[in-house]
This record gives sequence, structure tokens and C-alpha cells, in this order.
Amino acid sequence: METETGRTFSEFWPYYLGEHSRPETRWFHLLATLVLWSLLVAAVATRIWWLLLAIPVAAYGLAWFSHFFIEHNRPATFSQPLYSLLADHKMAFYMITGRLGAELARLNITPRS
Repeated sequence: METETGRTFSEFWPYYLGEHSRPETRWFHLLATLVLWSLLVAAVATRIWWLLLAIPVAAYGLAWFSHFFIEHNRPATFSQPLYSLLADHKMAFYMITGRLGAELARLNITPRS
């Protein structure tokens, strides 16, 4: 899958992780992803469909907070919304399975100063 700029997801992934270099930012994103899925499951299970409206507010609110106040950068969502959503889920999976440390090391990503 390529974007209009020609960047593939494989090329976007290291950029995405670099924009999430601080552990606190990544934890906020994991929480945001878990909130997204919890609200989605709750909406389907209870048929309280207005819960779907809370997903962007809650999930993006947590993630964007971490960018503005912890990472001090602009969320990649603004320029690459689909890739950012996919990368959020990939990063969450790597965190939950304990593989993110190895991936950060492989890509030589360290926290910004």
C-alpha cells in the first residue's frame, strides 16, 4: 500500500516509531488503542451506538495529548491518517507481545532529548 507521496507502510513505520520515541508517548497510544477497542466492543455488545461517537474524542485525545505535551511534535495522523491508525495498532501489538524493544533497537530509535 502506497500513499499519494509514494511512501509505503514499510517506509512509514520507522518514521512513525521515531515520532513516538518516548516510552510515555507509546503508553498513551496503547491506552488510546485499548480505549478505542473497548468502546467499539461495548457499543456492539450493548447496542448503545452513541458510544461510537466517543471513540475519536477519547482515542485521539489521549494520543494527541502525548504528542503535544510529552513528545513535543505534531501527530502523524495529520499527514498520514490511515498509516497512523495501522501503525498505532502494530505498535500496540508489539507492546502487548513484548516485541517493541527489539523493534526499536533494530531501527535504532532512542528517545528524543
